[in-house]
Amino acid sequence: MRRPHTTFTTKNNSRSPSACRSGDATQSKIKEVFKKAIRKNSVNLQRKQAANFTPSGQPRREEAVSALCWGAGGETQILVGCADGTVKHFSTEEGRFQGQRHCSGGEGIFRGLAQVDGTLITCVDSGILRVWHDNDKEASSDPLLELRVGPGVCRMRQDPARPHMVATGGKENALKVWDLQGSEEPVFRAKNVRNDWLDLRVPIWDQDIQFLPESQKLVTCTGYHQVRVYDPASPQRRPVLEATYGEYPLTAMTLTPGGNSVIVGNTHGQLAEIDLRQGRLLVCLKGLAGSVRGLQCHPSKPLLASCGLDRVLRVHRIRNPRGLDHKDEPHEPQEPNKVPSEDTETDELWASLEAAAKRKLPGMEQSQGALQTRQRKKKRPGSTSS
Repeated sequence: MRRPHTTFTTKNNSRSPSACRSGDATQSKIKEVFKKAIRKNSVNLQRKQAANFTPSGQPRREEAVSALCWGAGGETQILVGCADGTVKHFSTEEGRFQGQRHCSGGEGIFRGLAQVDGTLITCVDSGILRVWHDNDKEASSDPLLELRVGPGVCRMRQDPARPHMVATGGKENALKVWDLQGSEEPVFRAKNVRNDWLDLRVPIWDQDIQFLPESQKLVTCTGYHQVRVYDPASPQRRPVLEATYGEYPLTAMTLTPGGNSVIVGNTHGQLAEIDLRQGRLLVCLKGLAGSVRGLQCHPSKPLLASCGLDRVLRVHRIRNPRGLDHKDEPHEPQEPNKVPSEDTETDELWASLEAAAKRKLPGMEQSQGALQTRQRKKKRPGSTSS
């Protein structure tokens, strides 16, 4: 039995004419920001629905997406890294896959994808970073370059200003910056922070990495709710700035349009903006119902797209007036012959119990009324004192 496509529905409430005009302006802004997605991408904000671009129409476990990145030459192609080690090329203009290649080597899923000068860069969580001929579709072809960046990789990120530079980091794998046109040794290797007040070693767990624009600085977020800024141009290899947010692991991070702050999300669905100049919390946004898995700010407009384990796509305004601009909730239509699930049976059981309780309420009211009548009869007439 095929599982129906996941569609998105939005709850509409009655609004005043002024609210409707502001809503129209919001919708036009969203259309402009996500114009690529509106046309022929997987999520359509205009129709409030989503579709799976798979050959069979039904997603498979081995086709699970573990990494995404834009292809070279504009936002006309998306590179999709799948759990089986396959990298697919998806055309946003034609709305279909145009090719794929198998990038073998290492263990685990992709932790980063990039493309530069006709080559494809892949990195898996076992620490194998490889550079491939992008136009070579043969699965048995050898990579052009192979680097061992250390086990436990959580993120590989390409520098947008210098595409041949990438950064890696992970669990007990400190931040490193690599020059793919240079030697096989990192050009920068971060040093762990000093021991804590108990003289115990501080564990390392870099979850996400971003390159700051117009500088050599990098910013990381960790699984121990820290945001750190590193400067490879400075003599010290330790962070030049550190800030903490909340009590839960940070899972995703994105730069704001100005590049002076970052927005982070954690495993409890909380979102916050951190100032990178002073290391302080600027504002908290309305979070998600599940762990945050992806954050992306518009390059020039104050808009933030977020998604997580609750399978809801949200668009926030990150400047005044701050708030939630758009929300798409997943809705899966039930097949007519589908057997009710355990949750459905549980809901029906609670509904029957509530109905039985309501039927018993009139009898309870009658018994309470009879008790009050007996108490009034016990009182003697004229016994009330003046």
